[in-house]
Order: sequence, then C-alpha cells, then structure tokens
Amino acid sequence: MTVVGESAGFSPEPAADRFDILLFDVDAAGLGMAARLAAGNPIRLVGIATAGSEEVLFDAVEAGLAGFLLRAELTPESLVSCLRTVAAGVGAMPPSLLARLVGALARGAPRGATPGQLARRELDVLRLLAEGGETRDIAAQLSYSERTVKNIVHDVLTKMNCRSRAQAVALATRQGVI
Repeated sequence: MTVVGESAGFSPEPAADRFDILLFDVDAAGLGMAARLAAGNPIRLVGIATAGSEEVLFDAVEAGLAGFLLRAELTPESLVSCLRTVAAGVGAMPPSLLARLVGALARGAPRGATPGQLARRELDVLRLLAEGGETRDIAAQLSYSERTVKNIVHDVLTKMNCRSRAQAVALATRQGVI
C-alpha cells in the first residue's frame, strides 16, 4: 500500500486518477465529496465515522462505501485489514454495524423487488451474508467451495449493481428480497 496524498476536508481535492481507495471521514460534506469523486471512476470508498447511527449507515451504503470503520474501534490492524479486504474487491464492515443495518432495514417497508431476480443459491448466500457470515463459513454451511461462494457473491453484486456486500445486503433487505 502506498499513501498518495492527504487533505483535510478534501482541500486540496485529490486527483481521482492517482488512487484506488479513498479513505475519508464520514460526515455530510465528506460523504458527498467522496461519492462525487468515485462517480465514474473505479475508486473504492472506505469511510471512518465517529458514530454508527442508522442514518449514517444508510447514507454510507447508498453512497456505495466498500468499507466502513468506527473511529472508537479503529486500530492500525483494523484499518490495514479493512483496506486489504476492500482492495481485494470485498466489502468490509464491522459485524455489529452490519447487524444494526440489517435490523433497521428489516423494520422498514419492503419496496417490491421480486425474489425471482436472484437464483436460489444467490439468495441463500445473500441471507448468510446478512447474518454476518464470512466466505469460509458460508462455504461450509452450504457445502460449496470458497471459490464458488466468491463467484456467487460476485454475481449477486453484479446483478444488483452494488459495490460491496454490505450494500447488496442493505438493498436486498430494503427491497424485501431477504
């Protein structure tokens, strides 16, 4: 990993062609600027938030964050782990936040997506992701190889036009698919 720049409040604004992952503070201005920078670019967003309120989580997922960390839980190890996970093309969110996000979405009204858009095995994997399952755990539970689970997750993300597992779970839950 190489740090190619840093700024406070996106001043100066980073050149989007110089990096693959944008790490930033999640606040109203930061989230909007990060989403704007990522639009049309292959940039993966990782946000650090002071609080993990439901509103902040919804905004982060809708903005397409691939990774999310809480400042209170942030350690050098958790940061590096999150960045490596996101660099590998997988989303990263602390399980406690994912559980809260799924719970909040479950309380909301479904928006009418049809379960027929996803195959049975894609729905099974998506449900296990919503429960906080890791690739290894999902593979063991469904008697698939880890490679198969990764392929299914990739297919789900592509079909749902999502950037991260957390975004796919949030969208599927909100639409009543899972």
